[in-house]
Amino acid sequence: MRNMEFKEQMHEYSQWRAKLVETIEMYHQWRNRYGMNDAHSTDTILNIVDGLRADKITLAFVAEFSRGKTELINALFFAETGIRLLPSSPGRTTMSPTEIFYDEKGGNYIRLLNIESRLEDISLAEFKKNPDRWLQIDLDCSSPTQMQEAFKELVATKQVDRDIADQLGLWDQREAAEQGIIDPEKVEVPCWRHALISFPHPLLKAGLSILDTPGLNALGTEPELTLNMLPSAQAIIFVLAADTGVTKSDLEMWHNHVCHNRGGNKQGLAVVMNKIDAMWDDLADENGYDDSIHSQIKLSAATLKINENVIFPVSAKQALLAKVKDDQVLLEKSRLSTLENYLANDILKQRKNILLATITRHIGFLVNESFNLTGTSLANGVAQLEEFRKIDFQNQDMTGKLMAETRDRQNLYIANVENFQASRQVFSVQAQMLIDSFAKEKIDAIIKTTKYDMGRSLTTYGMKQNIRKLFDELRDLLQDSVDITNETRRLVKAIHKKFKDEYGFKEIEPQLFSIKQYQIALEQIFDEGDVFRSSTKTTMSEQSVVINKLYSTLIAKARNILRQANADATAWSNGVLTPLMHQIKDHKKQIEGRLHMLRKINESKGSIIENIASLEAELEPLNRQRDELAIIIHAMQLDIDR
Repeated sequence: MRNMEFKEQMHEYSQWRAKLVETIEMYHQWRNRYGMNDAHSTDTILNIVDGLRADKITLAFVAEFSRGKTELINALFFAETGIRLLPSSPGRTTMSPTEIFYDEKGGNYIRLLNIESRLEDISLAEFKKNPDRWLQIDLDCSSPTQMQEAFKELVATKQVDRDIADQLGLWDQREAAEQGIIDPEKVEVPCWRHALISFPHPLLKAGLSILDTPGLNALGTEPELTLNMLPSAQAIIFVLAADTGVTKSDLEMWHNHVCHNRGGNKQGLAVVMNKIDAMWDDLADENGYDDSIHSQIKLSAATLKINENVIFPVSAKQALLAKVKDDQVLLEKSRLSTLENYLANDILKQRKNILLATITRHIGFLVNESFNLTGTSLANGVAQLEEFRKIDFQNQDMTGKLMAETRDRQNLYIANVENFQASRQVFSVQAQMLIDSFAKEKIDAIIKTTKYDMGRSLTTYGMKQNIRKLFDELRDLLQDSVDITNETRRLVKAIHKKFKDEYGFKEIEPQLFSIKQYQIALEQIFDEGDVFRSSTKTTMSEQSVVINKLYSTLIAKARNILRQANADATAWSNGVLTPLMHQIKDHKKQIEGRLHMLRKINESKGSIIENIASLEAELEPLNRQRDELAIIIHAMQLDIDR
């Protein structure tokens, strides 16, 4: 598959996403039109729409130095510029993690964050919110030469005192000694900690984002990459060199910075065996060449414990050359098309399924509720019409009896409302306990105390014990929330069952708050914390550097997860009883409609046929409401119960 087809697939994906946004907005308008909207459902729908509009497919490229990773990015995405856009010449490798995307509002630029920012207790995510902290170089996209010159900054280095390099986490005495470097005054370090590139490429405009990461040392000293950015990428492309296979440093990077931080889930992981041109042998036949590649694939798959079909042998250098020169024979020999096919089909399909699952999880319940309510209203209207067709409305006693029965239902409705208000008050108390279990003040108190204790630790061992204590206390806090969640879930089920059994309401399975996703996310952070706590890098680093890294990455991530749990619990408690409220309102509407029809028939001087025709006309809006919803549900393509 050619890159042009990949662009087309990305374009189709972008159009599909835009159509989905349009359909969800239609559903929101439908709820407004028929009086079903409330604050909770509106927030839920608008959040989904905002998320879809901001959605990006992130491809992260990870490799040890000199594997040809940046050249692969050039070949895949930037060959049409006619030059090697990103610097990837021998001896000039990407020194700072680089994000490549399209910023429609910001224009075309490179933003560079200085390496000294590592000394500040501020996360990359926070720095990104403040453009003034970055050096910006505007890009002239009509001049490939100007862009090529600007991109040279990505490999810029400078000399700093060894003590400064140590504080920055960029000095490893043991590694330096292995290279014969003993007690230097100055150390070469990257000029930039992170780079952001906004570029108007068609794929980037369609929602693609590329993360180009440096080698193992840089990943180890920038935990936010492996703890935040890599796990959130839709696909990670891990690049090896075909002539060396899986080296010791490759394997360390694979286990510690790729697989581990995806929770062991290998979906969306692909391995590119680059530089197969190094295995070309003009004296050997084609079969011998293929056998050599297959043998290396088999060995690498066994070492990395992955399927052979996600290892792609490629020559990025020859692929870039072939695309620039429009040499189809060389492009085929580079074998890039198989990788492009994987990106175009598997990754986009995975992302589409993830988005649909997310939408189903968040608004599927609302759509089901709408479908059930409209179905119940229509069924009641039809049943009432059939009932009226069989009644002798010339008999005044019969009409009076029906009106009396309907008023009895009205009195029962008032009792329903009173009971609902009482149940809601009981639930509010329990729900507040759930919300308070994730309270920011409670979490921050634990985090602040432990950070103070870490700073006072006289030994690395003591500091590591305080890290463990912090994670244990957060785990205990979460367990308390689990117990409260279970009690809250039982109460919600009991309230729904009461209204079904005592008042004959249609049974709706309540949307229950689940704490499982936060448990999984936090346990993964705790595992990462254990790796961080026991790593040699932590032992060798200055204590203040370790604490700052821990708090700007792992602890910030844990805090955000618990903050999200608090927000989700609040939103859930505000909306979980809404379906019952809608049923009560619908019940009231049915009673009032029945009384209106009975009065109309009783006071009418027309014929029974005319009155029945009038009743039939009352069903038309209900049919239209139902039909509109069916069209919207079909357009959403959601997996919901109907």
